[in-house]
Amino acid sequence: MTTLPAQSTTSGRTTDAELAARLRLAVLRLSRKVRQQVADEVTPSQVSVLVSVERTGRPTLGELAAREGVRPPSMTRQVESLVSAGLLRRSVDSGDKRVARVELTAAGRRALQRSRSLRTAYLARKLSRLAPQDRDRLAELLALLEDLVERQ
Repeated sequence: MTTLPAQSTTSGRTTDAELAARLRLAVLRLSRKVRQQVADEVTPSQVSVLVSVERTGRPTLGELAAREGVRPPSMTRQVESLVSAGLLRRSVDSGDKRVARVELTAAGRRALQRSRSLRTAYLARKLSRLAPQDRDRLAELLALLEDLVERQ
């Protein structure tokens, strides 16, 4: 793993912009590694779709495409694949018969749970390799990150 050198101003302090760039890169890399840890029956992008369906209830394909940031034809293919795998169920909207809605099946919920468990286990393995004092430092950093996310 490549570590960026700590850059600093003439006063010896890292600038906010430098710190932001390093933080962005570290979070992006960690997110990518964690995102790759999924159950065998689904891809990372399919897990993302399943999570979006779980969070929104019974979205339309258009709502799902917008939430995932993809074009409707791409979402239609993704949904069809998940329906064929038995992870999503497609139904007609009760108010407008022209609109299709999707929802998780029990198998879809189980696939999400397996993927979440795999991701948590991956991180737990990584954390178990840290020295106790480094784990303590990480816990403090995590509190700062959580606070940073919550601040407006």
